[in-house]
Amino acid sequence: MVRSQRVDDVSPALLDHLPPDGTLAWVRRGDGIAGWGRAARLDIAGSNRFTDAQRWWSKLTAAAVVRDEVDVPGSGLVCFGSFAFTDGQGTDMSDPSVLVVPEVVVGRRGPTTWVTTVSPVSSITAPPELTRYVPSPAGQVTFADGARSGAQWSAIVADAVRRIGAGALDKVVLARDLVALADRPIDLRLPLRRLAESYPACWTFAVDGLIGATPELLVRRERGLITSRVLAGTIRRTGDDAHDLALAASLARSSKDLEEHEFAVRSVADALQPHCQSMLVPETPFVLHLPNVMHLATDVTGVAANGASALGLAAALHPSAAVCGTPTPVARDLIAELEGMQRGRYSGPVGWMDGNGDGEWGIALRCGQADPEDPSRMRLFAGCGIVAGSDPVAELAESNAKLVPMRDALGD
Repeated sequence: MVRSQRVDDVSPALLDHLPPDGTLAWVRRGDGIAGWGRAARLDIAGSNRFTDAQRWWSKLTAAAVVRDEVDVPGSGLVCFGSFAFTDGQGTDMSDPSVLVVPEVVVGRRGPTTWVTTVSPVSSITAPPELTRYVPSPAGQVTFADGARSGAQWSAIVADAVRRIGAGALDKVVLARDLVALADRPIDLRLPLRRLAESYPACWTFAVDGLIGATPELLVRRERGLITSRVLAGTIRRTGDDAHDLALAASLARSSKDLEEHEFAVRSVADALQPHCQSMLVPETPFVLHLPNVMHLATDVTGVAANGASALGLAAALHPSAAVCGTPTPVARDLIAELEGMQRGRYSGPVGWMDGNGDGEWGIALRCGQADPEDPSRMRLFAGCGIVAGSDPVAELAESNAKLVPMRDALGD
């Protein structure tokens, strides 16, 4: 039995209600959904992970009895999900793609706040009482190189630039990781709250130990309207407003960044075209201002044509040029050759969907993965798009800027 009921808006922040275990979240500008408990779960891996996940979800929703007294996006039966970047990673189920149906969801959309409960009981008389929790700090946090040092990563960027110059490919996205070690177990709710407060324009997420605040919406499907936000081309902010405006203007004119952005937009538009009866692809990007960086951004929109679900659209879009490269197969092979690490679910789709096929899937960026065997340890990730004009030193600086959100969220 699934029931969604309106409740009084008892707290200014949805994340305040998350209990210590089972943290699930998708929040932006105070709206969204947060859940806990596990009514159902699917662990999946391999090249058919999206198809198998959709099939499992379709069977689950077909069998569910739903009383939705709210009828807004995110009410009714929903699941949270996070998918591995590549087909081959997680095939041994060590870091699988996952869908989770929580036992309780608290949601907010504008003036409407609701609670959804999932239970085998045939009748539920009232929503559970919501409690506000105070997460525990992790103490001192230190950071160490992951698979590669900064100098080693710069060297592989230089290698990639040489291969691009030789005509092997047009663009490749190379990522690096950083290891965070805390004095005490990391309570994921604390960095999650800090990310939501510091980056309200981003989508703050938590699914099965993966938390972050992504600026990039892979796809939203809402009652027939499809939206995808493409980010590619980045410059670090200085904190001086006048200087940052000048930097934004230079970013908008940068041939290197515009080239990188064009590859990313083209890959998204080409992937969405078969699923849309009409599309709008702006000719020029805008500059998205975030607290730590600025990005070239384009919002691609369309009207759904063939009933593809939000997850089906995410599968069609992944991996886009924004997280992989162009041509995709060549870039994917080069990533496997050069990065020297397992991305796991970093840069894969993360988000939620409902029983009607609507939902929101972002790209798991600006994020960290909790270590399931050591709760005081996390891996943090950042990646950069490499094209012919890329400078390894500048790319390393950009990757450091992209690690700032998670580093700050974990700090004292």
